[in-house]
Amino acid sequence: MDADDRLLTDTDVLVEKGLITAVGVGLQAPEGTRIIDASQHLLMPGLINGHVHSPANFLKGALDDAPLEMFMLYEVPPLAGAPDSARMCNLRTLLGAAEMLKLGITSVHDDAFFNPVPTPETIDAVMDAYATSGMRASVSLDQPNVVEFDKYPFLKELLPQELRLHMENAPRQSDGELIALYRAFIAKWHGAAGGRLMASVSCSAPQRVTIPYFEALTELSAEHGLPFIIHILETRLQRVLGQEKYGKSLVRYVDDLGLLDERKLVIHAVWIDRHDIDLLAASGCTVAHNPISNLKLGSGVMPYRALRDAGVPICLGTDEAAVDDTANMWGVAKVAGLIHKIADPEWQRWPKANEVLGDLFIGGARGMGLPDRIGRVVPGYAADLILVDLDTIAFTPLNDIRRQLVFCENGSSVTLTMVDGRIVYEDGKLTTIDEKALRAEIRSLMAEHQANLAETRLQADRLAPYYREMYRKTLSRPVGMNRWVGSNEDVHNN
Repeated sequence: MDADDRLLTDTDVLVEKGLITAVGVGLQAPEGTRIIDASQHLLMPGLINGHVHSPANFLKGALDDAPLEMFMLYEVPPLAGAPDSARMCNLRTLLGAAEMLKLGITSVHDDAFFNPVPTPETIDAVMDAYATSGMRASVSLDQPNVVEFDKYPFLKELLPQELRLHMENAPRQSDGELIALYRAFIAKWHGAAGGRLMASVSCSAPQRVTIPYFEALTELSAEHGLPFIIHILETRLQRVLGQEKYGKSLVRYVDDLGLLDERKLVIHAVWIDRHDIDLLAASGCTVAHNPISNLKLGSGVMPYRALRDAGVPICLGTDEAAVDDTANMWGVAKVAGLIHKIADPEWQRWPKANEVLGDLFIGGARGMGLPDRIGRVVPGYAADLILVDLDTIAFTPLNDIRRQLVFCENGSSVTLTMVDGRIVYEDGKLTTIDEKALRAEIRSLMAEHQANLAETRLQADRLAPYYREMYRKTLSRPVGMNRWVGSNEDVHNN
């Protein structure tokens, strides 16, 4: 797969000092170069996971399915919980990296949140894990800094005074504290490990931070040329929030602040309208599509074709382990190729396999701010490469390589993963991580983690009735669209 998306056969690829330096037939390798016989294999770029929250890596299968607002209540305690240890942060990041590298995922955009607040020690623990793993990673600090009930419609009025006061007294960092933390983070880690590790910025979502902090983060993004992660209109409730609190959609709110620009990586963008799409297109931003997460939480189906027709670049992500239950981008690509078929009866508008692959590689590279560095097998690009065994059931018989990559492969055919020219997975084994020891240490620490989860559940149970009432109240507010499969009547009757 070269710059013109051709499928080349009997071709050599030369890797030197972490870069692809030549692609052609009959290349002569310098003396001492290792020769890898890739007969019966497909050489392709490493997969790019365009959106992850690594702190949820221990939560696969841990929580009951529920709408986002209820789900987050049981994941990130709004009344504050026991702080995560640096070792816990390190181990769960390593676990996610190990899973991804074995599946041929070479790059990840990690929007890391911290409970209750980030510290230099916990930030370093996450970055040290990526440094050890050999994975390419761009990491941001996802830290809201407004009172919990201000993030939602109707919640403040529904809560009893005792719980409102408890929320107001929960730990929060000021704008200045967070910007200082970001500057130290960027100075230490952006460009580390030979450029393999990078910093991004994140406000989590526009309604979750103060306007001065949002503006300062945008300035920081521009100053250092960093991608800016921002969750916008993931759910119908957030559409209602925009109407109730700002009198407009959250996309328009961000644009009216002058903060919607080409560095923004807009996450989800499910409950957007035509004008929102035009604003996103005009800004030059990228949208991260997380179809499995949107299914797990019942968030809805993103208007994929409308965004593509408007020229909005799209990347793909697993989101977090709590809502995908894996970090498997092969599954995400397949669902992205399928879910839109039940959202649009015009079959000629359904995503094609080559479009999904383009989202996975080219969109993924753009979302990470690396459009000229990763995602292609081209001289001058980073040697982030994988080998896929074509002598497997997924590719037997081999009819169409693109369709079979999207709809048949599940990651089990990956035999080699290389990042920056370094082999990090080969012949069923990771070369940078002792996976058996990692799993054993994680199991030994699960008592601590389960205790934290139990405390979170107790807090969440106290708040759940008020969140359920808030959710029900938003369903009574018209929003002028439906992003759930089925008719509006079906939605309101259920």
